[in-house]
Amino acid sequence: METKEIIEKLSPMERKVLPYLEESLEKIGEKSGLDPTSVLRALEFLKNKDVVKIKEKTEKIVDLDVNGILYKKKGLPERNLLNIIAEKKTIDLEEAKKQSGLNENEFKAALGALKKKALIKLANGKILLEAKPEEITKKSLEEQFLDSLPLNLENLKPEQKFALDSLKKRKNIITVEEKKIITLEITSLGKKIMASSKDIDESKMLEKLTPEIIKNKSWRGKKFRRYDIISPLPKISGGKRHFVNQATDYARKIWTEMGFEEMPGDLITSGFWNFDALYTPQDHPARELHDTFFIAGNSELPEKKIVQAVKQAHESGTEGSKGWRYSWKEDDAEKTLLRTHTTCLSAQTLVKLREQGRKKGKFFSVGKCFRNETVDWSHGFEFNQTEGIVVDENATLPNLLGYLKAFLKKMGFEKVRFRPHYFPYTEPSVEADVYDEKAKRWIEVLGAGIFRPEVTEPLLGKYVPVLAWGMGFDRLVMQNFGVKDMRDMYKNNLTQLRELKFLVK
Repeated sequence: METKEIIEKLSPMERKVLPYLEESLEKIGEKSGLDPTSVLRALEFLKNKDVVKIKEKTEKIVDLDVNGILYKKKGLPERNLLNIIAEKKTIDLEEAKKQSGLNENEFKAALGALKKKALIKLANGKILLEAKPEEITKKSLEEQFLDSLPLNLENLKPEQKFALDSLKKRKNIITVEEKKIITLEITSLGKKIMASSKDIDESKMLEKLTPEIIKNKSWRGKKFRRYDIISPLPKISGGKRHFVNQATDYARKIWTEMGFEEMPGDLITSGFWNFDALYTPQDHPARELHDTFFIAGNSELPEKKIVQAVKQAHESGTEGSKGWRYSWKEDDAEKTLLRTHTTCLSAQTLVKLREQGRKKGKFFSVGKCFRNETVDWSHGFEFNQTEGIVVDENATLPNLLGYLKAFLKKMGFEKVRFRPHYFPYTEPSVEADVYDEKAKRWIEVLGAGIFRPEVTEPLLGKYVPVLAWGMGFDRLVMQNFGVKDMRDMYKNNLTQLRELKFLVK
């Protein structure tokens, strides 16, 4: 591209900074009249035209903190204390503290600093001056260091490092911050353009065509700036839903397309719905504090006939079952907690079906659950789960596997396998794994089965086959977005959020 053509493409911002490219960024801003953001934007445009090269490096800068600013103005605590002691030669500790106006921490720090330098000594509750006259008037290394700030950490002299180490032990005197340093290098093309641009008459350059310009014909004898359609533009990150919400919305879309209704529900529930209604015994380890988040206060139980039916299932079972054979307690069922799975919604939905007189239905939920887990790359104390049930007198295990395979396929997993497993409230029970093509390994994603009679009879009033499943949805989200660490799902890193894309086609 010719020099003249580039000059004709320069925007007003670029033309303003062009004469001052040999200056620092601060000077460019002052002389061009542009704010720092506009200066950087103009330089980026010039970089795209190969006029300048922009170099960035990060430096650690030592500077004054809150107390450091105050002490630089009024003097360090040890300087104020030394001046008082120098007048008296000998002074009581309490009197010195009173006259200095220092607080407890400052007074102790000042005493320690002066003692360390052998400028004073303490005896019988008094402070005795030991410093020579020249030591009293001479600025300490710490004072000289404060006067010289800000400084680059890498360029500190030995005595400055000593002062830094001394002041770092004290509260809010100095701070070390990382600063981005930007420098410019003018290219050979840039030098030609700088030389040629001096001949540009700004009054004869037009940025846009307006009705007024056409009407009064003031465009005559002037030149329009060329449009630059080649240089790359900065990325624009528009607003969008969080990637976890994108995935949960997608899951809802899949289930509704498969004819399922969504089950609403609260994050806070009772032990009855979370455990008892699902035939989980009251002495099960999952109900202990180490696995469940309990909340103060008791919850209301459903109508008495439901409670009595669940109690009977636990104590003596249903037809053909012996139950868990223990004394079931209402107090444990009334405990309030954060739901540990969304299966509690399935139990509540079965009771609603009974009340509505419905004999069949397909339902799902997608929502948060909470467990008292140690947080690491693959575990969190909160996670998303997708849950589902199919209530139908003709439902079978192959139907269940078919629903799950269809859902997982729509989530982008072609290879799915099922394994026999055990759960307290389903029989038969299975676990499902999906195959990670990149990692070349199987990943467990869900548990499923057919609700036992001990679950369905108390809630529905009779035994009806109910296909049920609960899926750890976060693992599917991580696979689909290429996230390796579960903690990244909740960090809200803007760079990550802008770049992540749903991989399902």
